[in-house]
Amino acid sequence: RTRIVTPDMTAHRIFGLAWLLLSQTQSFVSAAEVPRERISINAGWRFSKEDPADTGDRLSYSKIKAWILPTGAEFSKKPELAKSTRPAGNPGADVSYTRPDFDDSKWRSLDLPHDWGVEGPFKMEYPGETGKLPWWGVAWYRKHLEIPAADQGRRIFLDVDGAMSYSTVWLNGQCVGGWPYGYSSWRVDLTPFLKFGADNVIAIRLDNPPQSSRWYPGGGIYRNVWLVKTSPVRVAHWGTQITTPEVSEQSATVKIKVRLDNSTDTDALVAVKHEIFELDATGNRGKSVASCVTPDLKIPAQQSASGATQMILQSPRLWSIDQSHRYLAVTTVEQNGKAMDRYETPFGVRTIAFTADQGFLLNGRKVEIKGVCNHHDLGALGAALNVRALERQLGILKEMGCNAIRTSHNPPAPELLDLCDRMGFVVMAESFDCWRTGKNKNDYHVLYPEWHEQDLRALVRRDRNHPCVVLWSSGNEVPDQDKPEGPAIAREHAAIIQSEDATRPVTTAVSSYKGGFSGFQKEFDVFGWNYKPAHYGEFRAANSNLPIIGSETSSSVSSRGEYFFPVSENKDHGKVDFQVSSYDLYAPEWATTPDAEFAGQDKNPFVAGEFVWTGFDYLGEPTPYNWDLTTLLNFTDPAQQAKAKAELAELGKINSPARSSYFGILDLAGFRKDRYYLYQARWRPEIPLAHILPHWNWPERVGQVTPVHVYTSGDAAELFLNGRSLGLKKRGEFQYRLRWDDVIYEPGELKVVAYKQGKEWATNTVRTTGTAAQLTLDADRSNIRSDGNDLSFITVEVKDTEGLLVPRAKNPIRFQIEGPGEIVVTDNGDPTCLEPFQSKERQAFNGLALVVVRAEAGKIGNITLKAESQGLKSAAIQLVTGDREISRAK
Repeated sequence: RTRIVTPDMTAHRIFGLAWLLLSQTQSFVSAAEVPRERISINAGWRFSKEDPADTGDRLSYSKIKAWILPTGAEFSKKPELAKSTRPAGNPGADVSYTRPDFDDSKWRSLDLPHDWGVEGPFKMEYPGETGKLPWWGVAWYRKHLEIPAADQGRRIFLDVDGAMSYSTVWLNGQCVGGWPYGYSSWRVDLTPFLKFGADNVIAIRLDNPPQSSRWYPGGGIYRNVWLVKTSPVRVAHWGTQITTPEVSEQSATVKIKVRLDNSTDTDALVAVKHEIFELDATGNRGKSVASCVTPDLKIPAQQSASGATQMILQSPRLWSIDQSHRYLAVTTVEQNGKAMDRYETPFGVRTIAFTADQGFLLNGRKVEIKGVCNHHDLGALGAALNVRALERQLGILKEMGCNAIRTSHNPPAPELLDLCDRMGFVVMAESFDCWRTGKNKNDYHVLYPEWHEQDLRALVRRDRNHPCVVLWSSGNEVPDQDKPEGPAIAREHAAIIQSEDATRPVTTAVSSYKGGFSGFQKEFDVFGWNYKPAHYGEFRAANSNLPIIGSETSSSVSSRGEYFFPVSENKDHGKVDFQVSSYDLYAPEWATTPDAEFAGQDKNPFVAGEFVWTGFDYLGEPTPYNWDLTTLLNFTDPAQQAKAKAELAELGKINSPARSSYFGILDLAGFRKDRYYLYQARWRPEIPLAHILPHWNWPERVGQVTPVHVYTSGDAAELFLNGRSLGLKKRGEFQYRLRWDDVIYEPGELKVVAYKQGKEWATNTVRTTGTAAQLTLDADRSNIRSDGNDLSFITVEVKDTEGLLVPRAKNPIRFQIEGPGEIVVTDNGDPTCLEPFQSKERQAFNGLALVVVRAEAGKIGNITLKAESQGLKSAAIQLVTGDREISRAK
């Protein structure tokens, strides 16, 4: 079994880490059998904000860059970077926080992943575009780590999946490297400065610059951190690449390339063995299906060497969206008959192609890409990674019919791709939000000249074995797209990516009209166009051989459960009191309604599909309410300043209270907006579906026109108000909703009966409810693991005496918990709510609120969550925690 070394942890944390490693397809073999260990060191860190008082700017990136650049040397082909080494000296040696003897006992104790920004507080004066949360600044993390004397002679690495940002690492007071881009995964070698059989201290400094993001980036070591122990002769970091150049129903050729490192002073002659196993749906190893051996591979002293081999799989199980079959390649490096390393690589067998005429082909079959863009935050949980929260998001999207994710606009957490492999999503993996020209003062353009190659290679090398990844994107709406140097930059990116992986096409999300015709488009294997459904046909006429996809579409805005009258057809209307009407007719000036994008694709079926902006609401970018004083001061363009001033004057406030976006098909809490059913009707036409909007609680509108819209997978529908037919309507060509725009409101019951090919297909009813009378609780899972990571998402509903959701209820609710669990966060999906996410009180927003509960690590028993609100009947729900099989995620 892989040995889990956690000297600073209790038994219950060891149990939790064992489950976490197992869930990520780590093989459990004894240390005697395999000299490679990958150990979670998420637990037991100390945390403090700000530098010591006497530090000054001597730890700023500009001052210590020469010691950081060598960390990325292996990812660069440029001689000045590839051969860079740490200069003499030790920056930070005189800073108290780096020293092993510094007393950090008064610092805050916490476990990773951690996002300090989401802890708040929200402040009105903070920039609306980044969530009104304090994510910027300097922070330190320290950890004591004992390395056994038996590890002498091994190589010990620190692997960081993501830290925001400008990371610098010290071990026992010695600077060992770092990485500036907050979304990249990276490694530093701790070996030269370790004390074996003794206490060691890791110190990590982060410096998150203000004005470095257009959305909420989070702050902290927000992804997992690992200690990796290997032999001096080993498989290199992300050192395997598995491709399947020939695939049929009868057989598949599996080609394995492996890069090996030799950290000894003598040449090493090794044999490399590969064995392929089937993986089941949960990632457990099944039967062996192929194996081979490459003997006598020479690795020069203190150098690397590569080898390649191939095997044939008979009757391969193909990975697809519907059947996510996977395999596991186990690579064993032997020297003199002894296993020096064993390295595992999950992969899938499938073929992909993007064509100009048919769009996307998966295993030779046309598959419409029904995708969403998502930022990396997890709503109220912030940027800190949680696998269960990601799984919940993907499950809700899968139910809608979504089959694709764009990682907007940065490298994703590795766990997201693991889940997409397992759950059947294809992925556009993206690298940057800008290139040479920035969008904010301190964004990626500052790092671009010296780091874009390393960041691109790190992304591709880490993720190239995931079957879910079908597109590499080198950027998003980059300002360089319309500049003379744009094509050359794009060409360089494509060459970097394809030198790491030539099996997938390269794209970039282009926002300009000109970019589709200037020649810039010809630098990509697949052209990604944002918000141009009216021009798809024009593009095809000028680019007959170039595949195209809607890389970012719609950007419709809405607030769940909010409806404003009269219902305007002007897409810039529908805004009242910092909310946006949920009639799904509204979008920024550069965007479109979902209906317009659907029509663009239906008129041009060669388009491979779309990635909607966005799947979920996210922290920051609260368009159309992201103009605030801070944003205004950042503008240099007089026209932008004038527009911002006009909007601020219209609102009568200098700062908008909006904290989060309105773009999501689901709100920040994960509750479905009306738009969810519009996409579900299109993306899952096989399921009977009818959805009415708005709700029917309008006492102030008796006798007034109150339009009713219906989203349905049927082709016709009849609407009834209190039993009276308001007419049968049939779906016309390029029509995606049915509308009764002249309905006169009266309380009672609205019912729709949808038809398909003349037969009754689906029904939906909304009723005028009574006043709020009771609370109900519903958990997405009632059994949760006691690993300290697993979560239960509990929906709170405000209902009347008959059990109907009261759609305008905004009652304040208090929560209490008993037993071995804790309330992690609460939310309600209201983009203007500035109550801290950690609060145990939450006002319902249009009848709903959310509570997220985590079990205490290592404890088994019953957890009871109670919800109370003055004047309402309270509610309680019981959860069970422990080491047991859990119910399937909803």
